[in-house]
Amino acid sequence: MITRGDIIMLGLGAGVTGGITGGLILGIGLGLVVSGANIGWLLLIVGSPVSGLAGLIMARKLAKKL
Repeated sequence: MITRGDIIMLGLGAGVTGGITGGLILGIGLGLVVSGANIGWLLLIVGSPVSGLAGLIMARKLAKKL
């Protein structure tokens, strides 16, 4: 049975993992854009969905326990 603690840990884990991953990708992309490399725009566009992917994977693992 999934408890309230499992849901809280899922939220904390997804937030931290997503924040670190998304922030790193967005930071690298912004650095490339500032230096004049157009590939940085691709990283800026992809940064947000990639950070949400971590939460999705963690939620699916939790849902398998049902």
